[in-house]
Amino acid sequence: MKLSITHTTKYTYDAPVSYGLQQVRLIPSSSKHQTIVNWNIDISGGSKELIFEDQYQNQTLLVKADQGATEVSVKVFGEVDTHCSDGVFGMIYGAAPLWHFAQSTPRTAAGQGITALASTVGTKINILDGLHALSEAIIEAVPYGKADTFSGTTAEEALNAGGGVCQDHAQIFVSAARVAGIPARYVSGYLMMNDRVEQDASHAWAEAHIDGLGWVGFDVSNGISPDERYVRIATGLDSRDAAPISGLRLGPASESMIVSVQIQQ
Repeated sequence: MKLSITHTTKYTYDAPVSYGLQQVRLIPSSSKHQTIVNWNIDISGGSKELIFEDQYQNQTLLVKADQGATEVSVKVFGEVDTHCSDGVFGMIYGAAPLWHFAQSTPRTAAGQGITALASTVGTKINILDGLHALSEAIIEAVPYGKADTFSGTTAEEALNAGGGVCQDHAQIFVSAARVAGIPARYVSGYLMMNDRVEQDASHAWAEAHIDGLGWVGFDVSNGISPDERYVRIATGLDSRDAAPISGLRLGPASESMIVSVQIQQ
């Protein structure tokens, strides 16, 4: 399936910024699951400083804000051919060993709620069925959009709030899988929705490692495993590692952000 994607992130500041630096993880890589037909990056109010591959093999661009900028815009757009329809990313490994993905982070630290959820995995005969059962239990406990969360919300906080978005669902899944002794990671990317072109943000899901299959994806928010409508961008231990854009700035300016995403076949 060939997907056309446009993703614009615009930061505006109420005073000139003396220094700002953003890490942009919005560059997909070709694999047996997707082929990058073309991909472009336009920067307004800043400049491209460096592109590098991080410890999770995410293509990462550093964008420096222009001195005294009051607006910085990052626009990525292009076409991706996708080939995966079964949700299995497979036995594809980078520099990080599997045990690394069994580690907890501040955003995925399990409390009593997630520890209880993790027991769902053991209610099924095999691990794959147990992980699907875990996904169903998470969306039942944390309905989409039923509570307000933000980029720094932890998995346990979202579970206690009783609602969240795809970031929260993915982090809860990752946290619970690790409690059950299964390596898991967070994935950011895009999903073409069947009923719309315009979207409010990019998407996120989780992957768990299963012996004999390798990495298998679980989109808790939609109750499915990733198919040809999904484009992978970045992975990591949690949402911070795979954030589309993150960074810092110096100065007293307040910041506002507008995100626009369009995805269509």
